[in-house]
Amino acid sequence: MARLSRLSVGAPVALELLHPGSRWRIDAPLNLYSHWLGSGLATQAWAGRALQVLDDAEPTGRRVRVRLLEDGYPGWIDPRDLLGHARCIAADQSRLLCEATIAERLPAVLAFADAARQQSNHYLWGGSLGPDFDCSGFTQAAYAAAGVWIPRDAYQQERFCQPVAVAPGCYSQLHPGDLIFFGRPQRCTHVGLYLGQGRYLHSSGREHGRDGLGVDGLDRQLIDPVSVHYRQELRGAGRVVRCHDGSTLP
Repeated sequence: MARLSRLSVGAPVALELLHPGSRWRIDAPLNLYSHWLGSGLATQAWAGRALQVLDDAEPTGRRVRVRLLEDGYPGWIDPRDLLGHARCIAADQSRLLCEATIAERLPAVLAFADAARQQSNHYLWGGSLGPDFDCSGFTQAAYAAAGVWIPRDAYQQERFCQPVAVAPGCYSQLHPGDLIFFGRPQRCTHVGLYLGQGRYLHSSGREHGRDGLGVDGLDRQLIDPVSVHYRQELRGAGRVVRCHDGSTLP
């Protein structure tokens, strides 16, 4: 950590400065990969996000492990992608929000979702920048647009939320902005954003009848293939009543 202590806040990134523990604010979109080699995306980070380096960067430019500070999400990046697009930062200040403040921001969450739906888009595994999203990348981006940070993946979001009762055709306890969770009994694998009146917006792939963002429903009388498929995999619902602060994650 002695090397880290000599970094000045605001210093532009250089490969020799990417020491474990150093923190950087990016000013351009960045792909995080699921492995040190290959094209598989873990997630994407938009300009303004911050990351912490977990490994030393090698002179060859080989990928280095990092975690995003706002949600603690890990991934691998090509350190050369940071050159000219990141500056050293100190530890972030806490941004914890109370439940009432989060509720006040739900109109902004829903406005982001509606705007995203209006754009031409496709399902993209690991997508969180837009216009192409995966399911949980979309819900996280919608909340982040309102300054509320929730976890990245669907199963993490399910654990993070306050449970709300829901069943096919029975959704009176849900509020717009709640998250709807789907999957198998063993694990949550999909998430959508509740809009009201039994409808939810989500990004799903071609294997289930759509390629991108679309609205489906919990009503039993809806017989379109996408609604039917996800009703069969309905696990539950949750309400966002807390958020990450971007600085105290392990």
